[in-house]
Parts: sequence; structure tokens; C-alpha cells
Amino acid sequence: MFEELQDVERRYEELAYRMTTPEAMADAAEYGRLTRDYKELTPLVTAYRSYRKLSREIAEEEQFLRNPESDPAFTDMVQQELCENRANLEAEEQNIKRLLLPKDANDEKNIIMEIRAGAGGDEAALFAHSLFRMYSMYAARRGWTCSPISMNETELGGLKEGVFSIEGAGVYSRLKFESGVHRVQRVPETETQGRIHTSTVTVAVMPEAEEVELAIDPKDLRIDTFRASGAGGQHINKTSSAIRVTYLPTGMVVECQDQRSQRENKERALQVLRSRLLQQKQAAYDEAYNARRQSQVGTGDRSEKIRTYNFPQDRVTDHRIALTLRNLQDVLDGNLDRVIDPLILADQEEKLKQRQEETT
Repeated sequence: MFEELQDVERRYEELAYRMTTPEAMADAAEYGRLTRDYKELTPLVTAYRSYRKLSREIAEEEQFLRNPESDPAFTDMVQQELCENRANLEAEEQNIKRLLLPKDANDEKNIIMEIRAGAGGDEAALFAHSLFRMYSMYAARRGWTCSPISMNETELGGLKEGVFSIEGAGVYSRLKFESGVHRVQRVPETETQGRIHTSTVTVAVMPEAEEVELAIDPKDLRIDTFRASGAGGQHINKTSSAIRVTYLPTGMVVECQDQRSQRENKERALQVLRSRLLQQKQAAYDEAYNARRQSQVGTGDRSEKIRTYNFPQDRVTDHRIALTLRNLQDVLDGNLDRVIDPLILADQEEKLKQRQEETT
């Protein structure tokens, strides 16, 4: 491990030097690549240097304590610092191991997210809209851009189906664990008996596919136009700006009507189609959190839940890692890091465990 870290540090120092050369500064693309690589290596190199510093301090403290002529009063203080440094060294070593885990090639990509009402009728649609609001607010907190692609809303203000993109740094790395069945337990506003209802919403998260990653033969597409429906401005219902794209080999259908022109709707629909097809193509990349869309969302059955939002008990529970949090509204208002950070840590711990088993 430490030979690998030494190589990483040398690479890091080389990048730092190359970023200062006139050649790199004159080439915007090359300078951008160097900057990205340097930024990516910074946490690992920082952790490695902290580890070496702690190791040196521990060696000096142990040598001091071995000296029989050491000042007894000073010895107690050194002994305490030694215990703290040993604990910090162990924590830093675990941090380094996590940072050395292979990166998911999709982590820095933007995403296409799909939210669909599952079991529960109107109540499920209302909660689907709440989840869309939660992800929109989370995106705003992190400085990301959330853009609707296709939103099929209900008369009560719910969301039967919503497709939208989120763009920004590291979007997929943080939201990829949201795929699955989300269950809500609460008393609907229309419930006169005060009974708690259980409804579900399915969420799929797909890394955005670039055209170069997945070429689609135009002959495999059927593109239809129709008039958009719903609220949205004067262009709604007056022009055939909405687009329906059918991928003939599989029958997959994507609709987009939320953009203002037929061209924009076509581009967004093809963007979603490419991401769905790439999702299926990359199904094997992560078995723990299967990236294939159908496997992600399941059927919407209540028993397939990954997370429960229980309003009467004011709690959110993620069943994959047995995490329970209070202050449900805080999570729904976009403070999703409370859930995502533990999920990322649990994923890293599982990968570390698998790696250790492979090496023993």
C-alpha cells in the first residue's frame, strides 16, 4: 500500500509542477485536465502526509518513554499524546484505505432521475411530488442544476411520473443510492377516519450518457409530435411541440413536453433514451446497488422498500443500513446529506471488507 502511496505522491507533485508551466497555462483543455487530476489526488495525498507525520510523532514519543531518565511529570503528558496519536493513526489508515478504493467511473456524471407513483393511488402521487421537491431542494443546497424533462402531474398536485436531470460536480456519486422503492406512512388529508395509509414511490437514478458512449441508429427511432398538455404558458396546447421517441428494437418510449420548442424536447428525450439504454448496458458494474433501471425500482410493492418516511413517528428509516433519523421534515426540505453520508460510508466499508477477503 505504501509503495502505491509514494507513487501517488510523486504523481501529485509532478501535476503541481506541470500546472505552473507556460505550456499548460497556454492550453485551456490541458490545464483543466491537470487541475482535475490534481484535485482528485489531493485528499489521498493529504491523508498520506498526515499518516507519515503521525508515524514520526509516535516514534519520537515511544523513544522518549523508553528513556529511564525522562521527567516523570512530562512522561504522563507524552503517554497521553501517544495514545491519541495511535488512535488517530489507525483512523487515518482506514481513511487511506477508503480513498484507495477503485472509483466508480460514473461518479462525476450528471444524472437522469425518474420518479413514479407506485402503490397508493393519489396519495402515492402526492408523495412522488414531495420527493421531487426534496431532490430539487437538495440540488439547490449543493449548487447543482435541476431541470424537469417530463412531468405528468395530477389534478390534486401530485406527480404520476416525473423525469428530470440534475447537473453538477459529483451528482451521481451522491444520488446513486436513491434508486429503489420509497415508502411513506401517513394520514392523508382526504382520510376522515384518521387511519394511516402506506404508499410507495419508485425512484431510478441513471448516469447521463454522452453521445460518444452510446451511438443510436436513427433508423431504430420513431419520432412523433403531439400537443403538450398541462400548465406551462401560452405555447401549451397551441403547437405540436411535445415529442414522443420510440426505440424500435425494444419498444422503449420516452416523452418530453416541458421544453419550449420541438427541437429542445427532442434533444431532452434522446438524452433520457441514451441514459436508459446505457443503464441497461452497464448492469453488471455494481451488483450491490444494481444500476439496471428495472432492478433499481422493482415493482413498487411495499415489501421492496429501501426507505420509509413515517410521519406519525417523525422518522426516516433507511432499511439497507438500519439507519433511523428524526425530524422527517428536515430531510424532505433537502437536508439529504443526513441519509446519504452514512450510505456512502457503509458502501465504502463493505467494499473494504470485500477487498480484505480477496487478499486473505
